[in-house]
Amino acid sequence: MKTATLRHDFTEIFHTPAQHTYFAPGRINLIGEYTDFNGGHVFPCAISLGTYAAVAGRDDQTIRLYSANFPDAGILEFTLDDLVNENTSDWDNYAKGMVKFIQAHGYTIKHGFDAYLQGDLPNAAGLSSSASIEMLFGEILNDLNDFDIDPIERVKIGVETENKFIGVQSGIMDQFAVQMGQAEQAVLLDTNTLDYELIPIKLGNYVIVIMNTNKRRALTDSKYNERRSQCEAALAKLQTNLAINSLGDLNNEQFDENTYLIDDETLIKRARHAVSENQRTLLAAAALQDNDLETFGKLVNASHISLKYDFEVSGKELDTLVASAWQQPGVLGARMTGAGFGGCAIAIVAKDQLDDFEHNVGTAYRTAIGYDADFYVAEIADGPKRLD
Repeated sequence: MKTATLRHDFTEIFHTPAQHTYFAPGRINLIGEYTDFNGGHVFPCAISLGTYAAVAGRDDQTIRLYSANFPDAGILEFTLDDLVNENTSDWDNYAKGMVKFIQAHGYTIKHGFDAYLQGDLPNAAGLSSSASIEMLFGEILNDLNDFDIDPIERVKIGVETENKFIGVQSGIMDQFAVQMGQAEQAVLLDTNTLDYELIPIKLGNYVIVIMNTNKRRALTDSKYNERRSQCEAALAKLQTNLAINSLGDLNNEQFDENTYLIDDETLIKRARHAVSENQRTLLAAAALQDNDLETFGKLVNASHISLKYDFEVSGKELDTLVASAWQQPGVLGARMTGAGFGGCAIAIVAKDQLDDFEHNVGTAYRTAIGYDADFYVAEIADGPKRLD
């Protein structure tokens, strides 16, 4: 998106010039789903789709926000001393939360601002539009106030916003991927220690295709929090006889040997996914480092099977996309990505098969589901930044 367009649109809404423009990416997770709150590894990357903003500081305590994606909401307004989630679904709660917790961390925001936002992430598609907005406001507030907030601290503030202000008990992956992402690299993150490694993504003649089910989902309305509590319950049972801090501390063999401690079919399935997905993530990162795309693709496939049968978070729409993708020539692997219950899947597709892939999978999806899926080629991008 051109910054001149952002500045023009800002002036149309707020009748004053913008000072600066900003961008924060969305993210996809290559593999490592529902491992981030289980002390395991995740392997996400930031993508070129994301959220743009034009911003101007104010002389008072008022913050005014407008999103071109939600024009019917109009200008949303609050002040620096009135940072309350009023239990609405308005997107400004993500901005409020970031303002609230940045101040709670000891940073004094002296003045308000006006911000015009426009995003090209599909809403509620599981590409972390919420983390994109949170980290965007982390960048804006850091820049406008001349703060020097460490990037990892911004990530943690984003998680606080999600957990304590929005009410979604998500892990750290989304904010970490958005904030710490770099072009052409994925982030292998140990969510237990926050140690991370940037691993080059060399796909050669392949591309990553995002497949959007166009089925909306809301995490606070989904079974996300239930899955987290089930994993915590399984961990507690294992800890009666094992000195572990998280499910991520176990490998597959250790888990199998101790499932008798859980003795509950549902909890065993949930925990088995967390343990096995962590192991798959480590193997997948190693495969990419060895340029072994075939092994990487097989691990991606196995991730979806585990998410479908053990964690039960996929659903008809995602399963239809993934199963159809598996049948296409030139596909190394495919799986749901994100929290599931709708949202998106990804596929690793040969460039010369891309047109046929989108046509064939799109046709199969429309036949089975009754409406269209959307397809995007994912370009791996940098984290948040001021554009001008």
